[in-house]
Amino acid sequence: MSTSIPVSTPDEKNSSEQPSKLPNLMVDSTQGSFNLQTLQGHYTLLYFYPKDLTAGCTTQAQDFRDLLPEFEKLGVKIYGVSRDSLKSHDKFTLKESIPFALISDPDEILCRHFDVIKTKNMYGKQVQGIERSSFLFDQQGQLLQSWRKVKAAGHAALVLNFIQQHI
Repeated sequence: MSTSIPVSTPDEKNSSEQPSKLPNLMVDSTQGSFNLQTLQGHYTLLYFYPKDLTAGCTTQAQDFRDLLPEFEKLGVKIYGVSRDSLKSHDKFTLKESIPFALISDPDEILCRHFDVIKTKNMYGKQVQGIERSSFLFDQQGQLLQSWRKVKAAGHAALVLNFIQQHI
């Protein structure tokens, strides 16, 4: 029941820098180490967020957690990604009862592959940080849809609605 969905992004200027498939890359997560290409065989959502245990990131993780049964019914596996350490991810997972894996990317390899490291203004100072973004891949590891510069609240429902409409 696979359908071809055109790749699109809300932020068209980034579309040329966007990967078209899951990379051949080993990652460490709260549920062990694995190669992202092994995620083929089901739909995969990678959502990138700035920091564990912060208000917006907690809201986003809680929303994905709460909607996880609906994503699972559609055959979608969810993975959160940030630059935080596994220790921080473990604390976040425990505190918020997050059932899906959180990928630790302290060297920003995955973040840079997906071009989510952006210059931000924080308290009047320019810093490099993760731009909240999500990427949906099909069972063959091909990118179906991306969302960039998203708001934490309501994003999980927006992604679920897209999947329900297109898969």
